[in-house]
Amino acid sequence: MSKAAAAVALLLGLAAAGPSPAQQRSATPTAAPKVILIIGDGMDQHQITIARNYLAGNSGRLTLDTLPVRSSVQIQTVVEEDPRVPEYVADSANTATSIATGIVTSTGRIATTPGTDRDAPTIMELAAAAGFGTGIVVTSSVTDATPASFVAHVSYRLCESPRTMVPTNTANAVFAASDCSADLKANGGKGSIAEQIAASRIDIVLGGGERNFAQPAEGEPDKTVRDLAVANGFRVIGTADQLAGLKRGGKVLGLFAPSTMPVQWRGAGGAQAQRVQHADNGRVVLPEAFACEPDPAYAATPPLASMARAALDFLDDGRSFMLMVESSSIDKQSHARRPCGQIGELKQLDETLKLVLEYAAAHPETLVLVTADHSQAAQLVPETSWLAGLNAASPGYFARIRTPEGAVMGVNYATNDSNLQEDHTGADVPLFAYGAAANEVPAAVRQSDLFGIMVRHLGLEAPPAP
Repeated sequence: MSKAAAAVALLLGLAAAGPSPAQQRSATPTAAPKVILIIGDGMDQHQITIARNYLAGNSGRLTLDTLPVRSSVQIQTVVEEDPRVPEYVADSANTATSIATGIVTSTGRIATTPGTDRDAPTIMELAAAAGFGTGIVVTSSVTDATPASFVAHVSYRLCESPRTMVPTNTANAVFAASDCSADLKANGGKGSIAEQIAASRIDIVLGGGERNFAQPAEGEPDKTVRDLAVANGFRVIGTADQLAGLKRGGKVLGLFAPSTMPVQWRGAGGAQAQRVQHADNGRVVLPEAFACEPDPAYAATPPLASMARAALDFLDDGRSFMLMVESSSIDKQSHARRPCGQIGELKQLDETLKLVLEYAAAHPETLVLVTADHSQAAQLVPETSWLAGLNAASPGYFARIRTPEGAVMGVNYATNDSNLQEDHTGADVPLFAYGAAANEVPAAVRQSDLFGIMVRHLGLEAPPAP
């Protein structure tokens, strides 16, 4: 057994005898193993079911439902002050870190260890070092927590640009916590997430976040972060036409929005979940039902499927590659209590999965994994409670969505009593698999095991623990 296979077998808790099928295939250039990882941010079973009901109907099926292998993923998080103590609800930074590096860390951390603040090598870095192609495609800013965890190392997820590296005067305690002073280049660190992407070896990065690259680079007031990316060999593009005309070669940074990319759908007229009201006589007054409609803000925004297709065409040069695709705003729209936004974003994921499966069918050395980083707030609940006669109704914020089948679907948001946004939840998330080595995926895994599954298929050598 090779050291790489032994290390990965240890990561997965599996006994491996001899080279894996992926390693055997990798000896033939025409069968170079590939991994396409698709992440639905916040995509737990509630989000999938809500979207299926609207998009395919109660008797219909999503492309997700056709995948032959299904598993369950336990989310892992630890307390920063004492990593021996678990936390039971995660954020996108520490969960993406587990997937990208195989380590378990605390909330907010980007590919760094809890307490000791050591960098953990990511699968993108391992793949690039092995001469493989690498790509990231997201609908968030490319500096957001999930993509950042595959390519950068900072102590806190909000340190996305040079201006966000140290605390600022703000009434929002979450954003005031952005202290990445130790990560400043002046202090021997690697700089902000945007600066690390600009300096990286990754081949193609597509998403939003243009404003983070328009800022002056740390210590170089006459150069922007974008300038640093160009100096490192990146072609920077920013329109759907440029994406459609993309040619292979060099490196590409596509920035199609100032921050998070607009979503495809919204509630009709901008409708979203509302608090349930009570009349003077105590009777429950439910919000008006609404359907979904195209979001005017979306306009000429490139769809996730178009970005993923461009990345596949760019990376499909005969080498192995590692591609991560994230439908980012399932989570963001659920935070904001906008069910149509999250449905439309899951629609984008499902459409992207369809083209990815077509690619994998033509390239049988490809392993496709679809999962989520954590679970989210939106719950599918009765449109009218069976206790309605007692004036009982959904707590928190509630949406009644009129589906194409002519029914009304109830979606509840009630993780806290604020008017700001919803919290994450702590349930397991699904894992779907297709293609090469899919039948080797266990029925239940911990989130950090996903790193080992991908490393094993690509034939990479797992790094020592940081």
